[in-house]
Amino acid sequence: MDIVGFLKSQFICHLLICYIFIVSGLIINFIQLFTLILWPINKQLFRRINCRLAYCISSQMVMLLEWWSGTDCTLYTDPESYHKYGKENAIVILNHNFEIDFLCGWNFCERFGVLGSSKVLAKKELSYMPIIGWMWYFLEIVFCKRKWEEDRKTVIQKLLSLRDYPENFWFLIHCEGTRFTEQKHQISMQVAEAKGLPKLKYHLLPRTKGFAVTVQCLRNVVSAVYDSTLNFRNNENPTLLGVLNGKKYHADLYVRQVIHKEVPEDEQECSTWLHKLYQEKDAFQEEYYRTGTYPAVPIVPPHRPWTLLNWLFWALLLLYPLFKLLINMINSGSSLTLASFAFVIIIASVGVRWMIGVTEINKGSTYGNHENKQK
Repeated sequence: MDIVGFLKSQFICHLLICYIFIVSGLIINFIQLFTLILWPINKQLFRRINCRLAYCISSQMVMLLEWWSGTDCTLYTDPESYHKYGKENAIVILNHNFEIDFLCGWNFCERFGVLGSSKVLAKKELSYMPIIGWMWYFLEIVFCKRKWEEDRKTVIQKLLSLRDYPENFWFLIHCEGTRFTEQKHQISMQVAEAKGLPKLKYHLLPRTKGFAVTVQCLRNVVSAVYDSTLNFRNNENPTLLGVLNGKKYHADLYVRQVIHKEVPEDEQECSTWLHKLYQEKDAFQEEYYRTGTYPAVPIVPPHRPWTLLNWLFWALLLLYPLFKLLINMINSGSSLTLASFAFVIIIASVGVRWMIGVTEINKGSTYGNHENKQK
């Protein structure tokens, strides 16, 4: 196939994948809106339904990672802990170094059957983003403005509401608060020096207040804390656009289990514990860069077929009317109709590119830059 033909086929694949994701996502958001009538009648039924509706959206992105790009995800962990994954509520601490680290976190959830019920601590701006942000609203995701004085009451209220959640869930949290960049790292280490904290080579200083409150509010509900460190082999720099292009990556995820009761409840002690944890994470990162492996048993959790089957369902449901519409427009011969269709395609492409841009490091949040400078 010549280069022009390849680019055209790749562009068409992008459009079809994005079309299925956007249209199915908006349909699911619309269905979720009607589930609100269940909240005052049967809150637990509302939650169970929205877990499955949310899975229909998030699993499409996991499908791109697992089946479309064929990315390998190797889990390094203790075999005894491995058998507990997915069978207990847990707080999952993730490092925040890559554009698709959230997607790898979702992949981790999917392999153990908790993707639909997974929770995150997310910035408030994401709640306004169509499809994923709206999906998160119905999943009772904890949104924050990243101004702790304003967030504390809201975060505590949201976390306490999860104490009677009917499904096993993992609460994913990036304690660094923002993605790692060299500029943010320099500023973060200036703060570490000013506060007399040990410096980190591969992480930003963790923000301890949100984690401490999460531990306090979910005590006796969450069984364990999973400390997770993600890396990619051969210095790969994965991007969401690369996944969409079908590029294969090789992810290594190190997970160690900490019994939740071992995490101090006192806020100051919990802060000290978390700083020590990040020093250990730094040491694991150093070891990985030196040896290319982690100090644990490598396991490849089996693929579950549901992400692919869900995507195929939506593809069959949505592609037929699209092709039928396109054929009718071509047969009509109307220049205005064809121009309108082209305009819609361009708008959809721009919209998808904007959503991808949210994940890009070079266009990411400046939160770590300004916040730490003020401190």
